[in-house]
Parts: sequence; C-alpha cells; structure tokens
Amino acid sequence: MAAKQATSVTARKARGAFFTPPEIAEFLARWAIAEPDDRVLDPTCGEAVFLLAAAERLRAVGADPAARGPLLTGIDIDAPSLAESCSLLHDKGVDAPNLINADFFATHTPAQIGSKIGWQDAVVGNPPFVRYQAFSGDVRRRALAAALAQGVRLSKQTSSWAPTLVHASAFLKPSGRLAMVVPAELLTVHYAEPIRRWLRQRFAVVNLVMFERLQFHGADEQVVLLVAHGQGTCDSFSLYHVDDASELAEVHPLDVFSSSPAAEGKWSDLALSLETRQLFRRVTARMEILGDYGKLELGTVTGANDYFTMSEATRHRYDIDERHLKRLSPPGTRHLRSLSFTHEQWEELKLTGKRVWLLHPSKATQDRGVMRYIRRGERLKVNKAYKCTVRKPWWRPPVVAEPDLFFTYMSHRFPRLIANSAGTTLVNSMHGVRVRQGLKREARDALPLLALNSATLLGAEVLGRSYGGGILKMEPREAAGLPMPCVAELQSAWKTLKSQKDDLDISLQQGEWEAVVTTVDGVLLEEEMGLTTDEVSMLRDAGDLLRARRTRKSRPRER
Repeated sequence: MAAKQATSVTARKARGAFFTPPEIAEFLARWAIAEPDDRVLDPTCGEAVFLLAAAERLRAVGADPAARGPLLTGIDIDAPSLAESCSLLHDKGVDAPNLINADFFATHTPAQIGSKIGWQDAVVGNPPFVRYQAFSGDVRRRALAAALAQGVRLSKQTSSWAPTLVHASAFLKPSGRLAMVVPAELLTVHYAEPIRRWLRQRFAVVNLVMFERLQFHGADEQVVLLVAHGQGTCDSFSLYHVDDASELAEVHPLDVFSSSPAAEGKWSDLALSLETRQLFRRVTARMEILGDYGKLELGTVTGANDYFTMSEATRHRYDIDERHLKRLSPPGTRHLRSLSFTHEQWEELKLTGKRVWLLHPSKATQDRGVMRYIRRGERLKVNKAYKCTVRKPWWRPPVVAEPDLFFTYMSHRFPRLIANSAGTTLVNSMHGVRVRQGLKREARDALPLLALNSATLLGAEVLGRSYGGGILKMEPREAAGLPMPCVAELQSAWKTLKSQKDDLDISLQQGEWEAVVTTVDGVLLEEEMGLTTDEVSMLRDAGDLLRARRTRKSRPRER
C-alpha cells in the first residue's frame, strides 16, 4: 500500500499536480462566483478541490441544489483523478457535474467549431506546474498552439502553467472572472513576459495575492493568486500581502495596494511598498548598469565538468603537461570569499586538491598522458554527453578567455563581483565580466567593493529569480541590468574607501557583510549620491525583506 501511495505521489509530481489548500480554493471561488446561475470551469481539476469550493459557493449565493452539478465543468487528463472527483462531489450532494477526461490543450474553446463546453462565468483552478524540460513533445506543441490562438506567442522555455492560463481565459464570457493559482515566477522570469503583457491587454482589472510562506506540501515553489476580470486595457494592479492561506478569509476588497507595473519586463518590484519602489526607481535612474561597465558572458560549457576539470594530483597521475591545460577558478563559488581571486589563492587551492585545471590540448596532440586521459573519458562515455557530441574533437571544449571579473550568478545571500587577479578562466558555474575598453583601472578595481551597496543589492532581488532552496539566480541579461554607481561617483567613493579595502575584505571573508554594506552605503549612497540615512535604511530594509522571503525555511502547515 505504501509503495502504491509513493507511486501515486511521484506520478502527481511528474504531472505538476499538487493539492491546493482548501482555504485558497475557497477564497478564489468566493471571489469568482457571484450569482446562483454562474457556470464554472476548472481546466485541470485534479481531485475536485476547486469544484467542491465552487459548489459550496454556489450554495451560499442561492443556487438550486439540483442545478449546482450541471453548472460545474472539470477537465483532467488523469482518469483516476476524475473518478475521485465524481465520488467526492457526490459525497457532498453535488450530482451530474460535467467531468471530461481529456487533454485541456486539445479541448475546443466556445469560439471554435466542435466546442462541447459553453461560455463560462468563472474559471478557477491551479494549473499544473511542469518545467519546460519535462513539458515536451505533442503536449507542448498543442499548448503553445492554444496560446498562440489567443494571440500569445510563448517560447519553448515556457512551463506548463503559462499556456494553461491563456487557453483557460478563452472559455470566459466578456464579463467573466479568472481566479487561478500561478507560480510567483509570473513576476520575474523572462519567458513570462508575454503573459505579463497579455494580462494588461486582456483584462480590465488584475489583482494579485502574495504569500510570505510556502503554501504547497511537497513543493518549494512560491505562488501568487491571480484574479482578473473585465476586458482590457488594465493600467493598474492591486496587491494583497498575506502570511499564509489562513489569512485569506480576512482579505477585504478595499484592503488594496494599487500600483502601476512596468509595461515591459519583470514585475518583481511590485513586492515593494509604493514609497520604497519610488525611491528605488529614483536612485537607480541616476546610476549606471553593470552592462555599461562591461560585457557579461557565460563560463566555459564543457558538458562534463567532473571530467574536464582536474586537480593537480590527477594531472600528475596522467602525466599531463601544463601546456595542455588552462588555469581555472575551480567549479562553484565557495572559494571566492574575497574581493579578489589572487594567484596565491589559486596556488593554495591547487595544493589542497581542488580542480584548478581545465583540459584544453591542441587538436593535433599526440601527448601520451593526454591520450590516456581521453581514453579514460571514452570508457566513462563522456564523449556521449550532448555538448561533447556536437564538437570536434569532443575532448577539447571551447575555453572562454580570462575575464576581468567573476560574477557569482547563483547566490544564497546576494551576487558578487570578484576581481580575477589570478588571470584564470572559468566554467559555467559563474559568469565572467569583460570590462569595456577605456575604463580606468581604478574603476574596475573598485567595482567588487562598491557593488556592495543597498541599491545594488536590492536591484539583485528585483531583477533576479528565486529557485528552490532560496537560491537567487541571475542570467547574463539580468546581471547586465544590475544597477551600479556611475563612474564619477564610483571613483570618488573609491578614493575614500581604497585605504579601507583590506580591512573590509577581511570582514567580508569573516561573514560580516552587513558591516561592509553599511560602510559602503555611508560613503557611496550618502556622501556621494546625497541620500539621507532614512532613505538608505529604506533601501536596505527592502532588500532584507525580499531576501528573507526568498530564503525563508518555513513549510506549509501540516494538516
């Protein structure tokens, strides 16, 4: 029995199906359903949590008990879930719901020939969350086509919830209401940009409910509740902040925080208060961005870092001459605790057995040690890895030239710039920054320290995206937009801070980063940029709040 239950859980996760807390389903049904004859659709109904909430809401607004079932339509590709839905609804006195076993993306909308589902007053539900790696084949093609039919062109990196949201809206009457659970990445990821644009064009009113805590058992994904109605164009949003689903019953329609999101790009700064958001925009408007200082680039993609990067001991074991290798900052970023990665630090890592070499022999090499190592890779089937199969020879990865700075694009606390004083190359566990021609050396030397200011760190939270475990990730495009002090103010602040660099570097290595940020803020933001102490505190507190939300360890309450 336990094995069967475990298999069921695994299957649900593969479909992106997670049980929605009843409080969330009840809240969305309460918002979406107003009349006793409202027709309600759950496009991916699972085991009926939203249909049950909708039935109860219909009863509360005066629906005839015999009419409630026919007013409810549920679609799901999983037949056992539909059978369970039918049983659960029957147990609650709801008979004859319209339950359809089908792929939602293959289900015709009311505007299409062959539709078997009429126009709906409300669409409620929790779309499955399947990332693009698993969301593939014919299902993905149908999903993207269904979204395109509504005028929304989604990329192949799109997760399953996005086309579900768009296709579901096509079942709504003009006056209908959409009430859905969606991942919080709606606000932040690049592939959701067409969705953000579409929401503004499609609906007259859009409300978001944001949670401080995780809401779903077995999932690390942060979610928001999206409730929208009317026909566009919408130029403002209402935001609600609650701790968890238990507080939804207290949300009142007038308890809103209205805001105007950017017409393009992420909506991450909607999580800030109006005063803080206006301050942040005002401060960053007079700053430059990291992309103004230099070009962001990916580290070397080897296809098999464990094989292509090696320690000094491995080099000796195979008797590989250094001329067939490139000096490397080891994979990962744990060793980068200073403002600069120096040759001395590289030598120390070499002595302690870290992977400080990257294989890069000439194409015509006949070196015996290298050939022995290549044969080892073939025995391990490294040559069958995708990145290896698309290059010739497979054992010579295209090495990225040594950057001026490293950028730690995956961070638990915040991303950092580190001067590449050792002149090593890097793999794709970091980004590199190649400083533009003509930039004075002192500005380049100052960036790793001066980037540790509250405006830049808040910018990282706004521009980056949160992943499982609270990790903040910034792709090159996002990192390039990170606010940085302009050259003149950076150089002026550097004159004051240069003499303190070594002491601040020691503090940073000891984990006293708050003291470092406070010092930099005092010189850069207050003395050079003219911000008040209260304004700097507002920026710092906002960054701390977003960081705390991202790294929060709490889990949904047990039931």
